[in-house]
Amino acid sequence: MTDSPGTSQPAQRPLRVLAAMSGGVDSAVAAARAVEAGHDVTGVHLALSANPQSFRTGARGCCTLEDSRDARRAADVIGIPFYVWDLAERFRQDVVEDFVAEYEAGRTPNPCLRCNEKIKFAALLDKALALGFDAVCTGHYATVVTRPDGSRELHRASDAAKDQSYVLGVLDERQLAHALFPLGDTLTTKDEIRAEAERRGLAVAKKPDSHDICFIADGDTQGFLAQRLGSSPGDIVDEEGQRLGTHEGAHGFTVGQRKGLRIGHPAPDGKPRYVLDISPVTNTVTVGPAESLDVTALVALSPRWCGTPPTGPGRYTAQLRAHGGETEVTAEMRDGQLEVRFAEPVRGVAPGQAVVLYDGTRVVGSATISRTERRLAPAG
Repeated sequence: MTDSPGTSQPAQRPLRVLAAMSGGVDSAVAAARAVEAGHDVTGVHLALSANPQSFRTGARGCCTLEDSRDARRAADVIGIPFYVWDLAERFRQDVVEDFVAEYEAGRTPNPCLRCNEKIKFAALLDKALALGFDAVCTGHYATVVTRPDGSRELHRASDAAKDQSYVLGVLDERQLAHALFPLGDTLTTKDEIRAEAERRGLAVAKKPDSHDICFIADGDTQGFLAQRLGSSPGDIVDEEGQRLGTHEGAHGFTVGQRKGLRIGHPAPDGKPRYVLDISPVTNTVTVGPAESLDVTALVALSPRWCGTPPTGPGRYTAQLRAHGGETEVTAEMRDGQLEVRFAEPVRGVAPGQAVVLYDGTRVVGSATISRTERRLAPAG
């Protein structure tokens, strides 16, 4: 097991820091803390839409004109230079189009994780380093630990309730070497963060958190996908292949979904049915009982390691969604794929999701789920 993340970010020389300021309270306080730590900080807001008015308004997203103005006002109060960088085309290609393509292929992506990988710690970090900055600072709740040999590790935030290390599990050691998370190693509630923002005179102190996908203006994911992918009628079937109903597009469903199936008649045992599988090849959605969602193992592709890749089989805990819990697993790399086996079956695991491995509080790495193995139903 690794050391406690309480030793993170020790006293260090002042750095040239680029603070990514979304317009929310967390990133504003993070930038202010970076200044307070003695760093030379410049604020930057990422313009991620060619038409910002189409993104969520009412302080629900992170990329609207309103958010840009809030970020600028916060930078003025903190007393740091501020710029807006246009990364709209890169965001469209790497996040929005990827999101649509994944759903079209029957998978369930995490756009926030992809944004961290491709935008905040690739496009933004690369540009920052090219301009002579030492690090990128964000308002994520996670912790970077510096080892005695100078290498870096990513750990959960000190406050597990606010931990966001799952969506940062795509960062490699090089990116961690240039990452600052000033909020991650303090045990403070969100109310205390807001109180700190108010003490600092930041107007975003009472601004609501964003929870939805920023590029879906009305929060209607199915409507967004239908507009992009159109209607593609197909069948809803049970595990034996019996036709139960029809749908207007398999992209409108996710594994584990219960509501909105519109089958029209109950299962023989009267119990609810859930989406078990989505096949874009046959354009069918398979539904069945809750116990058929039990997954015992998975295979994941494109692993990214937050440090030295593990060798051989190992015991870890795994997290399968941003706000999910941990479960005990064994995992190892075989033929370029990550094979994960669960100590106890888990439910709601969908291809396209990220599986993030942990050793204690340390993030080992992540990979994208390709396929799952389900527990066989008992013979009747």
